[in-house]
Amino acid sequence: MLKITLPDGSVREVAPGTTPADIAAAIGPGLAKAAIAARVDGELRDIMRPLEQDSQLALVTSKDEADALELARHDFAHLLAEAVQALFPGTQITFGPATDDGFYYDFAPKDRPFTEEDLPAIEAKMRELIAANKPLRREVWTREDLIARWKTEGETFKAEWAAELPEGEELTVYWSGGDWLDMCRGPHLASTGKLDPNAFKLTRVSGAYWRGDQKNAMLSRIYGTGWLNKKQLDAHLTRLEEAAKRDHRKLGAEMDLFHLQQEAHGSVFWHPKGYLIWRELEAYMRRAIDAGGYREVKTPQVMDARQWEQSGHWGKYRENMFVIPDEVPNVADEGPLVSDDADWMALKPMNCPAHVLIFRQGIKSYRDLPLRFYENGCCHRNEPHGALHGLMRVRQFTQDDAHIFCREDQIVAEVQAFCELADRIYKDFGFTYSIKLALRPDKRFGTEEMWDKAEEELRNAVAAAGLNTPEYGWEELPGEGAFYAPKLEWHLTDAIGRTWQVGTIQSDRVLPERLDASYVGEDGERHRPVMLHRAIFGSYERFIGILIEHYAGKFPLWLAPVQAVVATIVSDADDYANEVVEKLRAAGIRAEVDVRNEKINYKVREHSLAKVPNLLVVGRREADEGTVALRELGKEGQSVLAVDDVIARLAKDALAPDMQ
Repeated sequence: MLKITLPDGSVREVAPGTTPADIAAAIGPGLAKAAIAARVDGELRDIMRPLEQDSQLALVTSKDEADALELARHDFAHLLAEAVQALFPGTQITFGPATDDGFYYDFAPKDRPFTEEDLPAIEAKMRELIAANKPLRREVWTREDLIARWKTEGETFKAEWAAELPEGEELTVYWSGGDWLDMCRGPHLASTGKLDPNAFKLTRVSGAYWRGDQKNAMLSRIYGTGWLNKKQLDAHLTRLEEAAKRDHRKLGAEMDLFHLQQEAHGSVFWHPKGYLIWRELEAYMRRAIDAGGYREVKTPQVMDARQWEQSGHWGKYRENMFVIPDEVPNVADEGPLVSDDADWMALKPMNCPAHVLIFRQGIKSYRDLPLRFYENGCCHRNEPHGALHGLMRVRQFTQDDAHIFCREDQIVAEVQAFCELADRIYKDFGFTYSIKLALRPDKRFGTEEMWDKAEEELRNAVAAAGLNTPEYGWEELPGEGAFYAPKLEWHLTDAIGRTWQVGTIQSDRVLPERLDASYVGEDGERHRPVMLHRAIFGSYERFIGILIEHYAGKFPLWLAPVQAVVATIVSDADDYANEVVEKLRAAGIRAEVDVRNEKINYKVREHSLAKVPNLLVVGRREADEGTVALRELGKEGQSVLAVDDVIARLAKDALAPDMQ
């Protein structure tokens, strides 16, 4: 008999082959109906999978939302594949994972790529399969049998993948009823009927390369979103609709902030209004880092490959670096552009090695530490074209980057001070956030003792700042640290509930060792500093993209590129409008005048679309009385006020939060 321990500590003795569903039924009919899966010794499993040994068992219900959503989305992906093969015979299947809000599946169509016109029929077929309540059954197969099955059915992609799975790995398939199967680790729900047929929607179709390699076959990827019930789906679709309205690419064009074009893939053309936002952020951050005791530096864009080899980036990161031959290119008609013996350089993908080289200039004493070097550092990373996304993922970006060189006894205090600085800055922008600690990855530099110490220091610093609480979403993320250091991550929550990982601080003992950074200690001996890598915005490009979507283009007054427009109703008021603009500018308010021969309603609509926060309308009466009719973006009606009163109202909010 097997001994099965339940969460309340009670132990049940059951025969081998008993399933978690059997135990749920033995406990009571309510639980038997509610249980959808099980955690066996912490592993999420099918509720119909037999127990094999003494185990800790926790039954999973839809109240365990994270587990329930993962199961449902995995099932929706399999249903999508089954439906496509039923409707389009000859289509090959590849992969179909769950995602953060749904699922997708990659297909190799027989005749033509899929289009969005195909989605309604596929959705209908999926609902038909749900209504059939087909059991989802797990089987273990041998590698030879599985490969033979795939080859017999013409599933060349699946056969290739099965052949490359590690020796000794258990290969499992899941049957949908008795007539369709897919290779899958699982787990799954007990049957298709456990899904809500009204809780999913197929959203779009795109191209995708087999195994993510552009040298391989192009596949059709169908995306869907899946939830536990229709209410959740409707809420998600509403969020998507709101997100589409806030898309920074759309608003960036409407507000004339920036543009992107293929002549500079992944690099941003900033227009005057967009770059004004950048400059305000840069000035704000400079005031913050100056007050925090940082020293601003500037380092080269191009460095010798040998430097990147010594730092470890050449071996770990080279595929994402832009590499440059260190020689004059051949200008003759014949022969190679670059010779075989050219030395190599690279555009910097990060600033840290260069900051170490600054630290190494001259002898440093323990009394000099901490040294805080800050740089608005322009970096380049060779991201694939298909991964680029507006301002959110680019090839050229500028980091609000700093590296703190400190002694062992200063680490906790320095990280605590950074936590407090980041807290003030994020709150100035109206963000709430959570903090995560990303722990050592499988592939890493350094000793276990070093990682133990570095991780504990970060924990202690967050605790000292009072941020390791449920209010701040404190969580530890195993395996997600950098190859050289653990890191704290700040995940911002925007106005519609999305999260963005932005700020980080990393405690690094590896790079100072690899690049031979040292200081003279109180004992007269050489010691290695600890290097804290930190950023708050992350990159200016991405942070501005987040801000555009967070505010839906309606920036707080201090960040608005144009803070006020004075618009005339009649040409008789043109001179007065110019006088008002000059007064606004003298008070430090970014103001423009609109004296075009257009109707006032046209002007109001145009400036509203451009998200100008304040429109000051003037006509003959306002010119005679020294007033303006103030229309505030997002508010109904208008207020007639004296010019000086309007300036007094706007002047304070036109300043950055740290200057008010």
